[in-house]
Amino acid sequence: MPKKTDSLKSVGVLEKISAEARGVYDRIRRLQKPQMRLPIRSLANVKYKPSSGFFQLSGRNKVRTMAVGTVKTFAQTLKMLSMSRELIRTGRHSTKREAYYQAYNWGPAAFTQQEESDTVMDDVEALLGFNREQMNFRADEHGGEVAGELVVVDTDRRSGKKIEIDCTRFGSGAYSVPTVVEELQFKTKAKFILAIETKGMFERLVEEDFFDKHHCILVSMGGVPSRACRRFIRRLSDQYDMPVYVFTDGDPYGYFNIYRTLKVGSGNAAHLNEYFCVPQARFLGVTPEDIKEFGLPTHPLKDVDRKRAMDAMKNDPFIRHHAQWQHAISKMLGLSVRVEQQALAKHGLDYVAREYLPRKLKQTDKFLP
Repeated sequence: MPKKTDSLKSVGVLEKISAEARGVYDRIRRLQKPQMRLPIRSLANVKYKPSSGFFQLSGRNKVRTMAVGTVKTFAQTLKMLSMSRELIRTGRHSTKREAYYQAYNWGPAAFTQQEESDTVMDDVEALLGFNREQMNFRADEHGGEVAGELVVVDTDRRSGKKIEIDCTRFGSGAYSVPTVVEELQFKTKAKFILAIETKGMFERLVEEDFFDKHHCILVSMGGVPSRACRRFIRRLSDQYDMPVYVFTDGDPYGYFNIYRTLKVGSGNAAHLNEYFCVPQARFLGVTPEDIKEFGLPTHPLKDVDRKRAMDAMKNDPFIRHHAQWQHAISKMLGLSVRVEQQALAKHGLDYVAREYLPRKLKQTDKFLP
């Protein structure tokens, strides 16, 4: 049987849920339309301050009032709050997909598709000011993989004893980051963390024994990093005051969707950015300058790439703040090309570990902010 949780955070979530429910009940008793006040979750409602290092909400809110057109969404929000309350009280956890299927029992308030359920769960996060993991919901996404000079201390679920997991001893595999990382402990003497966009490049560096030669920790983000992956990197970096270098494809998706999300967060989840972002991260590459310096093959920019880049130049508070990023994006648009990490294989499979990364790591002061 799962154990009931009595952590301070869980108690805080329960208190906030009760307060929201009481507010709805009190308005109904006063014959007023029940309301909920939620922050607007968009890039237009965030500000970027280098002193804090992440996107923060600007303060604009929306009021969700129960009316004919909103009664279903209002009911779904209340039911999601109730589900979280029950999960915490019983010590159980539910994946996002399981939550969607549990809502089949909600009658007219049932969700018609997963995206609808996810949006309501995100709204509940913003309403309460707690992340979904603290509400005992879990994502279905992959948390990322880790290899290198790190020992992860976890707890055996059956015995309750501490177990040590050596991330150098997975052979051709790697340690898989769990969906909830708050209870993990770390032991390491690594010099830095290298966060990598693609699993293929991660496996290349593992095969080349890169972490042994450079005393580091490799993290495969597998595209846009999951919350668990971001939180894992953040906790590890904070605990050991360790630099984080990010290695992605040289394209708008790698720059904005992956790197920017890891470093400062996103507009849609701005209410949680303080918890999940990694402000100390720096961008190693691949940069537009690397194309010429390392003689890399390229591909033409797609229309969606151009749109994403131009939109970031105009609307992204992080990009607009940093002249270095504006210069890099302008150069990419001028060249009208994008470049993949794997393009380094033109010079040999081991080139990235033997030449590219060692050269870049000698000039960390030139990394993009």
